[in-house]
Amino acid sequence: MSRTSTKSPSPAVQARPEWASARRIVVKIGSALLADRATGKLNTAWLASLMDDVAALAAAGKDVVLVSSGAIALGRNTLNLPKGPLELEQSQAAAAVGQISLAHAYQEMAQARGLIAAQILLTLGDTEERRRYLNARHTIEQLLALKAIPVVNENDTVATTEIRYGDNDRLSARVASMVSADCLVLLSDIDGLYTAPPNDDPNAKHIPLVTEITPEIEAMAGDAGTELSKGGMKTKVEAGKIALGAGTNMVITTGKIMHPLKAISEGAKVTWFLAKSDPVTAKKRWIAGQLEPAGQIAIDAGAEKALLSGKSLLPAGVTRVEGDFDRGDAVIIRSADGRELGRGLIAYAKGDAARIIGKKSGAIAEILGYEGPDTLIHRDDMALNRK
Repeated sequence: MSRTSTKSPSPAVQARPEWASARRIVVKIGSALLADRATGKLNTAWLASLMDDVAALAAAGKDVVLVSSGAIALGRNTLNLPKGPLELEQSQAAAAVGQISLAHAYQEMAQARGLIAAQILLTLGDTEERRRYLNARHTIEQLLALKAIPVVNENDTVATTEIRYGDNDRLSARVASMVSADCLVLLSDIDGLYTAPPNDDPNAKHIPLVTEITPEIEAMAGDAGTELSKGGMKTKVEAGKIALGAGTNMVITTGKIMHPLKAISEGAKVTWFLAKSDPVTAKKRWIAGQLEPAGQIAIDAGAEKALLSGKSLLPAGVTRVEGDFDRGDAVIIRSADGRELGRGLIAYAKGDAARIIGKKSGAIAEILGYEGPDTLIHRDDMALNRK
């Protein structure tokens, strides 16, 4: 018997404007929602309703990325593994079996709604090590540009610590940060954050809005984990720290209803975690203050004028590159007379950058032998020193 209600809740409040204005949304789906606890099989009716919501968001022009658990939960049923905690090797085997079923389900349901689903397997290391981070980001960005729906899953067949601690809440926050999402939705088995675990305390009060994650907020996060879902409210609050630091708003809401994303737009009871800045501003602050530059580039007066007007840096306006930098490293941008104009994440490694400076963007492919970005530093990857 399904644990999922067939009705959306009655609207408790008007949906916040942050939901309507969100252009890019990351949705985390937990194992306890995808796998029926009684049978261990995929909850197909619920997943179909979720994909209806995703299709509606896509039709409204929004980018949607799904971060999905469920491979281990589905695989353990197929392999007839015992209930309760699994050994690491059992978890990895269950993930290998369950991942095929999960990917197939997303593919079929996406196709039925005129969508294209794309599978991406990540570990936390892929979001923390710079080169792997950039490769993953570029892949997801390209898929979104092609109007596909990336379905990200932790690569549980090779992960170790991640399996033991069930970190898809944190992984989803890192994915949201990676793609500069406007909103991260954590679908849970509870409709938000409470002053105490509501199953244990009948006097627990729902918290609709969090503007700062204080020690008091952290103390309220009880553990709501099950054998299918190892994450509890504590990992969701940890995800909130990552999301808010990246300028991404976050919503914790129940997934135990049909059409859970539609319910958010209808004012369902949720907890909003609001960031103090938008993703682009947060990223620029990070570039300006937290990254050690690996080199520097000099630009001409025309390029300086273009940057100050909000344009990206093209190879044609660069006169010199120095340092030993790789793609995605931070570099100092200097004017023709040596002033530091700002810093940015460069799109090419030193060797390739040196070959294309002073050249028109249309000549990059012929010079390098492959199609690369038109810009040396994109404006969203640049933090200028404003007077």
